[in-house]
Amino acid sequence: MHQPVDSSFRSSVSRSWASADDGRRRRLLILAAILVAGAVAAWLIFGGSPKAPPQNPDAGHPSITVIVPGTTQIADSVKAVGSIAARRDMPVGVQGEGGAVVAVLVDAGDYVRKGQVLARIDRSVLEQQVNQLQASAVRARADAALAQSELDRAQSLVARGFISKADIERRTATRDSANANVNVAVAQLREAQARLGRLDIRAPESGLILERNVEPGQVVSSGSSAVFRMAQDGAMEMRALVAEQDLAGITTGQSATVQMIGSQTAYAGRVWMVEPVINPQTRQGLVRIALPADPALRPGGFASGKIEVGKADRPLLPESAVMGDADSSYVYVVAKDGTVERRNVEVGAVSSSGVAISSGLSGQEQVVQSAGAFLNPGEKVRPVLNTPQK
Repeated sequence: MHQPVDSSFRSSVSRSWASADDGRRRRLLILAAILVAGAVAAWLIFGGSPKAPPQNPDAGHPSITVIVPGTTQIADSVKAVGSIAARRDMPVGVQGEGGAVVAVLVDAGDYVRKGQVLARIDRSVLEQQVNQLQASAVRARADAALAQSELDRAQSLVARGFISKADIERRTATRDSANANVNVAVAQLREAQARLGRLDIRAPESGLILERNVEPGQVVSSGSSAVFRMAQDGAMEMRALVAEQDLAGITTGQSATVQMIGSQTAYAGRVWMVEPVINPQTRQGLVRIALPADPALRPGGFASGKIEVGKADRPLLPESAVMGDADSSYVYVVAKDGTVERRNVEVGAVSSSGVAISSGLSGQEQVVQSAGAFLNPGEKVRPVLNTPQK
């Protein structure tokens, strides 16, 4: 009796569990469908659009204008400093015995001719000696004339027998002695006249008086120091000090330009001597540049010079590209990887066209044009090439 009831109960329970499993599966299928739909939507929104372009690695680096200077044929020159001096500095002193100066006829800055009297020394004593010797010469000539006259008369009496031959020889000797006395007197007179003439201090050559070191009343002698200094023909020169390494390129005849400190006037000159000795302390040599006569060129004045030593192919940079410190001049160069490098250079001629670089650059580098003061070695930049218009 109880067996059928138990079977029906189990059947109903089984149907209940089966119905519960079906509901759970439906819910899981719905959840899975929702998740798949969300994934598809996310792919469409985020993964299905085109990829963004890659970021420029140089976008954060500053843009810097650079130039590639190449090379330009320019006049190569050597700079030097020095002083102005007379090309031929001539001291003028006392030639004769000396004495008290009675007159000074010129002053510093005067141009004089060769032989012109510059100063006169008291000549009263020598003038009296000259007068005395002139009288002695006149007396000697009179004695010689008398001896000649007596000899002539004696020779006319020889044929008559009134004068012996020995007497004639004696009178001839007297005549010869009188003539010799004339020569001695004349020589002494000329000596005194020469000494008298040497009391005048004269210019040995034409030129410009540079110094006057004598005044009236001053006693001078042949042992005194120079009483005047003068520049022969007024010609001046610059005595330029040139570094030892630059002397090899300098020869006589090269043209040069000289400018006095504080003056805007440039004087054209020419190298006329390169002294063979180099100063062992300063390692500099002396180059002498001949200059024309000009009142503005004063001996002792400081000057700068530029000696043209030929033409050469050099990189030419704007002044803004070249910097300097206490040690050297330098520029900034941008390497292929965009890194800034400092490059020491040697500066040559400077003109309105730019600064010539004697060494340190080949001309093919990318040189920072003007922003070097804001850069540091090793910094990354983005170079922008500036091509100058020709």
